[in-house]
Amino acid sequence: MDSLNDRKKISRRSFLKGSAITIAAGGVLTACKPKTVLPEETVVPSTGTSKPVLEDLELIPQAYLNPQDYDYRQNTTDLKTLFSPLKIGPLTLNHRMVKSAAGSATYLAGLTDELLQYYVNFAKGGVELIWVEMVGALEPPIDGSPMPAETLAFGRKLVEECGKYGAKLGYQHYGFSMKSSNDFTKEDIIAEQARWVAIAQSLKEMGFVGIEINAAGFNLGEHFLSRFHNTRTDEYGIGSLENRARFVTELIGQIKEACGSDFVVQVLIDCIEENDNLANDASLATPDNAVTIPHNRVTTIEEGIEFAKLFEAAGCDSMHLRLGPLGYHPCQFGSDLYFILNGVEGATGYGTQWDFSKHWQGQLIGNHSGAGMLIDIVARYKQALHIPCGTVTYMDPAHAPDFFEKALADGKVDFYLMNRPLTVDTEYVNKLKARRFDEIAPCTRCFHCHIGGNQQNRDFGYCRVNALTQRVMTDKGPKTYELEPAAVSKKVMVIGGGPAGMEAARIAAARGHKVTLYEKSGSLGGKLTFASMVKGPHENLDDLKAYLARQLELNGVTVVLNKEVDAAFVNSEAPDAVILATGALPGEVEASGGTVPIIDFINFMGEGTGKNVIVYGSNAQAFDCALWLTVHKKKVTIVTPNPNEELDKQQSQHAHRFMTTALYSLGVKAYPSSRIREIGDGQVTITTEGGWDTVIPADSIINAADLLPNKSLLDGVTVKETYAIGDCNEPFNIALAIRAGNDVGRQI
Repeated sequence: MDSLNDRKKISRRSFLKGSAITIAAGGVLTACKPKTVLPEETVVPSTGTSKPVLEDLELIPQAYLNPQDYDYRQNTTDLKTLFSPLKIGPLTLNHRMVKSAAGSATYLAGLTDELLQYYVNFAKGGVELIWVEMVGALEPPIDGSPMPAETLAFGRKLVEECGKYGAKLGYQHYGFSMKSSNDFTKEDIIAEQARWVAIAQSLKEMGFVGIEINAAGFNLGEHFLSRFHNTRTDEYGIGSLENRARFVTELIGQIKEACGSDFVVQVLIDCIEENDNLANDASLATPDNAVTIPHNRVTTIEEGIEFAKLFEAAGCDSMHLRLGPLGYHPCQFGSDLYFILNGVEGATGYGTQWDFSKHWQGQLIGNHSGAGMLIDIVARYKQALHIPCGTVTYMDPAHAPDFFEKALADGKVDFYLMNRPLTVDTEYVNKLKARRFDEIAPCTRCFHCHIGGNQQNRDFGYCRVNALTQRVMTDKGPKTYELEPAAVSKKVMVIGGGPAGMEAARIAAARGHKVTLYEKSGSLGGKLTFASMVKGPHENLDDLKAYLARQLELNGVTVVLNKEVDAAFVNSEAPDAVILATGALPGEVEASGGTVPIIDFINFMGEGTGKNVIVYGSNAQAFDCALWLTVHKKKVTIVTPNPNEELDKQQSQHAHRFMTTALYSLGVKAYPSSRIREIGDGQVTITTEGGWDTVIPADSIINAADLLPNKSLLDGVTVKETYAIGDCNEPFNIALAIRAGNDVGRQI
């Protein structure tokens, strides 16, 4: 078996070094023909024909389309500009990080203590301007009746509690109608604008300092701005830029008139658009226009800048600029999803692939794994405007300090709108100001936080790293964010140094217990190290491992490496409590014989898989494995006894979408509800869901079957207080492992 270090030599960092040599390539994802950037050492043989030979490429052509430069994370700056004053209208802030209006979707049901505390935590952590996501319960009754006293009281309390820490609150509204904006009468438009004004007035009465008009994505303002959506021919129609902007410009003026010049109005727009779903014209088609609606009626940078000028002239105080794909909504604010597939960067979620040198007018920063994608485009807006311009999508100065500081210092952008980094660590700003970089919990960009987990775990939003996010004060988690000090300090033994064990040790020690963690290998992290190699650097799993290890140091956990623990050792140490976090056992292929070798998942990146590979399983590990092998030019077939609904089941639904559509487009066939009936000589016979047999060529079978619990060590332990957490108890994913560790650490 190759060592992990040996296998790491063929990780994304090393195998995607690009060069200036380009050739045309076929066999790409649907509807795309990429420019292929070959590795420096590749020599394309001369064939005497016009078609180049690609057989000598180590990877599929798609892997070279958008080569990544991961050397953008230097930290030599003093962050002087990041922590310099920012003026938005009448407001003056002391730094350039603003909480965007997102992340509180769980709390839309009512004005609860959990909603209050959710925002107060950002204020405590150093955020000075917080945009509150649209919460219907905070808005005046739609029938025009007076605002209920309890609503006003809650809003004022929210403003007051956040204000204790120096934070000011704004509110985002996006407008929603079951009727198309194209069907709005003039009276409908007047009524809709009056509704916005009433909301703004009630917000000001509560103490909010401004309102953000969300005219991006699929929201009402965007439907007027967009030539793709707007088919009107009146003064709000597509006859001119002024007409398309009229709904928003009138709204800005009306809000300013009603609330005063000191009430901030920020406008959110798609600063550049592309159509990711080439089939979505069908939703707009009628017998009269089915052929005449082109897919490329997208808003260009130049159009967007002209809109922004009109908004500024109308009284807008600041611009919030984000990406505008016309199809897949999460990529409008989380466009780093385009980089979530290791080796197919630029996958769209529709089975196609962007070429960042051509699509999006060639203006995106498409080689930093999604970090700061829009900065160069925002710079063009800033040149044309006199109001501050902020931008969103993984704007994370702690992730790449020099990169994000330089963009501010060079005047390309005025402020960063942030959500995920702040949600993962609500103390982000305070820690960053104190330069405690290694204490900031990293966002791993898994997207479990938006809408929810996939398949078996459809919680409505949770965080892989922060076990408290959208769980506190609910029946799913702790009743408080604060850690309750231990009534009695106990001697706690944690067995296993993966994410579950490290989180449990961190929490238990922080509460005052004396904790020792034992890890049988020579390093902490468990499967995080291997997962990082398979997934590449995009998900920041190395950062997560480093953060958890640092937390053990800070909280005084004693770490013992290279120590395999058995029941006899546990009993001899006589701890008061034992936490077992040893990870799971491999699943079973449930077939044997023949000449096709079965390779354990942990070894799939080594030699010996051959060309035709069957991946047995349907979990996240199986799909990550299938992608890695496919990118490395293997012909992959997925076979799993699990039903179709459980394909890639541990991923967020967004990661699941990108993975499955890309693999399908790359030719990977999945057989759900199927089993291996016979392993033969160079082939495998499977019995499929429909009951018939299919013969698949196979040089190897990768065992990525569902993992099995691994709690037997506790059978011989005489300690009364024992816990099994993470994969050893209930195998699933990193998020649930960390959640279990946090819960148990609080329970002891």
